[in-house]
Amino acid sequence: MARLDVTETFHGISFPGHLHTQDSLQGALKFQFQDTDILIVSYPKSGTTWMQEIVTLILSRGDPHLSRTVPNWTRTPWLEQYYFTAMLQASPTTPRVITTHLPHHLLGPALQGSKARVIYVSRNPKDVVVSFYHFHKMANFLPEPGSFPEFLTRFLEGKLDFGSWFEHIKGWTAREAALNLLHVTFEQMSMDLRGAIDSVSVFLQCGLQEEELSSCVEHSRFCSMKDNKMINYSLVPEEIMDHSKGSFMRKGQIGDWKSLFTEELDQYFKGVFKSKMLDCDLEFVWENVEEEEPHS
Repeated sequence: MARLDVTETFHGISFPGHLHTQDSLQGALKFQFQDTDILIVSYPKSGTTWMQEIVTLILSRGDPHLSRTVPNWTRTPWLEQYYFTAMLQASPTTPRVITTHLPHHLLGPALQGSKARVIYVSRNPKDVVVSFYHFHKMANFLPEPGSFPEFLTRFLEGKLDFGSWFEHIKGWTAREAALNLLHVTFEQMSMDLRGAIDSVSVFLQCGLQEEELSSCVEHSRFCSMKDNKMINYSLVPEEIMDHSKGSFMRKGQIGDWKSLFTEELDQYFKGVFKSKMLDCDLEFVWENVEEEEPHS
């Protein structure tokens, strides 16, 4: 299923047709969640792969065998993608671990009344848009990004694939009390990986011994993940991801937005951000003052 130039529009949101069909998107909204399910939710480029790896390692009690031998799209399949049913059946992970980029207003009804554990992963939006811009350059199933100022405008207007970042993060975090939901940020994972893993393990009711926790930390460090073919997407063929144009796991840094944001773009961003986040009291980390470990 190539469909590299196809875009599916679903409930007003664009999705890459290479991985999504109307049937697969509709099927996601009708999915029957089990109370034991673990659902990883994020807007693209927010630390999704990192959390997939952390959850896999926690459930394996620090044993890296599964994360080193089974691709992340098999052990933590994407709910809205066309291969989901086949991957879920093939997944060796127990309990079931499912991943999604869908916004709450679409997926929320399917979770109503469920005790499934939801881990919402977010990242400061300046770093999200820069990472997403670089990803568009290498992912042949996404539209050409154009110039960064043009791309930033589309991001702020919610016109990129997967919709509005603002609606996504506000929609999910506003339901934190109603859902069985833990909110973890990319910045928390970057600055205190051990603490982030510990909080996730407690949330999943999978308490770890000290040596198990240390193993989880070691194998989910950015430098370790970047070399792991099961999660760095190097297994994906060149015609789908042009690896000559970049690396899926690029830097893993906080504050990389400074590499593309001019002062003018920053002021433009701040104006839109302020107006769209008036009804939201979330706080964001925009740069790393003290980094726990150097990231390659």
